Amino acid sequence: MTRSQTRVETLLARFFFLAAAVIVVLPAAAAEPLTFEHNIRPILKVHCFDCHGANEDVEGGLDLRLRRFMVHGGDTGAAIVPGSPEESYLYRRVRDGEMPPGDVKMSPEEVAVLQRWIASGANTARDEPETLARGVGITPEEREFWSFQPIRRPALPKVSEAGRVRTPIDAFLLDELQRRQLSFSPDADKRALIRRAYLDLLGLPPTYEAVEAFLTNDAPDAWERLVDELLESPHYGERWARHWLDVAGYADSEGDAEGDRVRAFAYKYRDYVIRSLNGDKPFDQFIQEQLAGDELVQPPYRDLPPEAVEKLVATGFLRMAADPTVASGEDTAKNQVIADTIKVVSTSLLGLSVGCAQCHDHRYDPIPHTDYYRLRAVFEPALNWKSWRNPNARRISLYTEEDRAKAAAIEAEISEIINERATKEQEFVLTALDEEVKNFPEEVRESIKIAYKTPSQKRTKKQQALLDAYPSAKITGGVLYQYNSKASDEIKKYTAKMETLRKKKPFEDFLRVLTEVQGQVPQTHRFHRGDHQQPKEVVAPGGLTIAAPEGKRYDIVANDASLPSTGRRLAYARWLTNGRHPLVARVIVNRVWLHHFGQGLVATPGDFGKLGAEPTHPALLDWLADEFMSSGWSLKRLHKLILSSTVYRQSSTRQTEGDAVDPSNQLYWRKSVVRLDAEVVRDRMLAASGELERSMFGAPAPISVHATGQIVTASARRSIYLQARRTQPVAMLKEFDAPVMQTNCDQRPSSTVASQALLLMNSDFILQRAVAFARRLRAETLSTTTGNPEQLAEQAKRAWRLAYARSASADEERTAREFLATQLPLLKERDAARREREKEAAAKKSDDEKKNEDKKKDKKKGEEPLDPELQALTNLCQALLSSNEFLYVD
Repeated sequence: MTRSQTRVETLLARFFFLAAAVIVVLPAAAAEPLTFEHNIRPILKVHCFDCHGANEDVEGGLDLRLRRFMVHGGDTGAAIVPGSPEESYLYRRVRDGEMPPGDVKMSPEEVAVLQRWIASGANTARDEPETLARGVGITPEEREFWSFQPIRRPALPKVSEAGRVRTPIDAFLLDELQRRQLSFSPDADKRALIRRAYLDLLGLPPTYEAVEAFLTNDAPDAWERLVDELLESPHYGERWARHWLDVAGYADSEGDAEGDRVRAFAYKYRDYVIRSLNGDKPFDQFIQEQLAGDELVQPPYRDLPPEAVEKLVATGFLRMAADPTVASGEDTAKNQVIADTIKVVSTSLLGLSVGCAQCHDHRYDPIPHTDYYRLRAVFEPALNWKSWRNPNARRISLYTEEDRAKAAAIEAEISEIINERATKEQEFVLTALDEEVKNFPEEVRESIKIAYKTPSQKRTKKQQALLDAYPSAKITGGVLYQYNSKASDEIKKYTAKMETLRKKKPFEDFLRVLTEVQGQVPQTHRFHRGDHQQPKEVVAPGGLTIAAPEGKRYDIVANDASLPSTGRRLAYARWLTNGRHPLVARVIVNRVWLHHFGQGLVATPGDFGKLGAEPTHPALLDWLADEFMSSGWSLKRLHKLILSSTVYRQSSTRQTEGDAVDPSNQLYWRKSVVRLDAEVVRDRMLAASGELERSMFGAPAPISVHATGQIVTASARRSIYLQARRTQPVAMLKEFDAPVMQTNCDQRPSSTVASQALLLMNSDFILQRAVAFARRLRAETLSTTTGNPEQLAEQAKRAWRLAYARSASADEERTAREFLATQLPLLKERDAARREREKEAAAKKSDDEKKNEDKKKDKKKGEEPLDPELQALTNLCQALLSSNEFLYVD
């Protein structure tokens, strides 16, 4: 098929899809009378309100926020004439593409809805209000949207296949499946289950021995006990911290244009997340600490106990946004830091992108312009752009009083040594000067000494000219070695002594935190169209209006008298986690579901608004959210609930009936096959090769620029511990869809592209892992000879066990032996030819060239070509590391 044919077919498919949508939607719309509130206002809000009603200045005198305003019209008369679209000025301007201005016009479908509404009499759903406050406001229809409804625990549905219901989760899903004449797939075999659980919860594969032990465990609770064991593993926190660090926008650099400065202490927040998840810290507490940990600790922040340090480190969540203000003091940069921080908070916790409301009322979601600045007022006391603190000024020292005293004592001792050195150095310099002037004419000797000893700012022009005429008399400590090497060496001893003392000083560690400056409480202004140079009225702090019942908008006290800080963030955090917020628990459980199944119950985890996807199983989402909160916000309990379910334990095998009804598996009639995340791919390769370094916590492993220009690392630590630079993403991780943090990442793509295959074939990292894997196989196989059939069989068996945690099948074992047997003669022939070429080249080299060649060989030890047998084994290992079974989990 040609590319043009493919494009034609794609366009035809899109056409028929749109046609089908029209066929389905339009008759449904025609069945009910159109009303302004349900059908017209949402269209006008997107395209027209920004100029005609949302702001103080109403263009053309035309306000479109109510039907009667439209009938009344503006400077050009009535905007609509009910019953007559052709006489309606608004309809004609829209139909002819004259309005709205700009490139984005109403779609033909929207224009058709407007026409039909006017033709049917321009009806309203209810009587319109007599007055209307400034702005777009929030309508009852907008409050009816699913994600703004209170979370209510639904009753469990009754299903016919009760034997397939292991948890309430299964009942909700099976109820929907049975409506479509489907059911769950059979359970996956135990080998698939243990592999799935390990990679899911730990991001590491099980060993062959662990799998075999599970297979032979016939206890009824074997699966539950396995899940408990994995949840207690310290590696659980490493795996699931990665998911949270994505939405937090974790990075080890500031993102400034001048070198992307490293954040030396940001890693403590990463470690905080890992420890919190391992300890199953209640998620409401986890949220509160990240938003307001500093307000839970009594200042001044000195001599801090571990629990106070933990709370302060947690606020690193609000310090993850790119912060170029070390390099740029511009107000634009400061305000962008605030905007990005609000984006991190809103997409991670609220499942909404509120940024649109920074410049005007949100065009799709019920988030007024003022609500954005209410939210900004929560954070502005700590992110005061008019009294800005750059990243270094925000750090908190972990020095104790004991540390300070010890450091001060050492500095005092060093100061004494400095004075002693200066005195001694001056003695040596003057002695050297006495010797040097002996080389000058006798009549100037004394004058030179006087000129030299006179402070430079007090020297006469004559004295300076005299010294310039005899430059060798300008003796300083820096050039003393030229005059008296022994004296110079003695001075160096003082320097060495000071360096030794400085090493005894306690290391001054710092925390990267968000805090308020006591007594500084800035006013937050609404910015006209988001421009900080156009401040308008003062806005008080509070939550999003839509997240509270009508008439009960959550307002925050500007200053909590019981706290040394304003208390705004703490109050906001407690409101978010009070169990009545409609968004937070739904957002969190949806993210957990996403990472267990490869897709969320809401397919857009960072957007629960109008432009996002609606939940495929709204009742299940609400049940999970309510269960999560009522069970103490325990993430581990939620994991166990999901992993105990039939839906999680299903086989991934496709079936004709299921594919026909639900090809994308949104009904969960099978377990979807999922590509491993980039970090898991890398960690799994290191585990197979036996190189994985499992130490936890601490400063990130360094990265470097390879000769090819790619970013690499020599570290074998887990990927979560690699330095995360915004401008220098590790090539291997980036290729497999690890995010490059511009702000944050609420959902990773999972791509399958040719460049991944090229990387698996050619990357130095992959080739090095394959060599290490092969060396491990050679070391762990028992045969004392190499290349014989018995050893090839043993190596093949071991390779499968290390790569896949299973034994090779008879066909796989035979294929591996044949592969190695075929490779060996070819590689031996190539190796012999290489050696012959090297021998011929060596015969032509001179003795000096041979010596230089030997030196180069010494420097390149370990880089010499592999012997043919090891190379053959390496080729097999590379194939295993690049296989679908290695890269995917079913």
